[in-house]
Amino acid sequence: MNGEANVMARAPRRADRTVGTGEAAAVLAEGLYGVLSTVGPDGLPYGVPLSYIVRDDAVYFHCATVGRKLEHLDARPEVSFCVVGKVRTLPRQFATEYESVIVAGRASRVDGEEKRQALVGILEKYSPEFMSEGEKYLAAKFDVVTVVRIDIEAISGKARR
Repeated sequence: MNGEANVMARAPRRADRTVGTGEAAAVLAEGLYGVLSTVGPDGLPYGVPLSYIVRDDAVYFHCATVGRKLEHLDARPEVSFCVVGKVRTLPRQFATEYESVIVAGRASRVDGEEKRQALVGILEKYSPEFMSEGEKYLAAKFDVVTVVRIDIEAISGKARR
């Protein structure tokens, strides 16, 4: 991670809501789902929600072996990934308490032990009480799943609490 570099390379409009790199990284690690944003070979944007893990300054997710997401990543590996953490609406104030983080980075497919470790990490995050069954499932499906790593190049976070 390159520290507190602003993902969009410009100052945030509400700088008073900016959180530090450590807090942004915590929101990212604790989130359940994020939205991956890509640009395809045709120049059209695409955003897709997905489950993920964070490990070693990278975001990992899994997907099928073919599809629009991979076509976009093959054409342009530069991505944005956004996670919204805790949210609470404040109806009387016409406002919302929230925390969010955006990362920018480059995506690439991984294989071998790195792929296996990422899949085990996903199991640990989303199905910790079913590890034995999950590892059998992974062994059977290992060759028909793709794992992608996003190397985090920039991270920024905002919060209103």
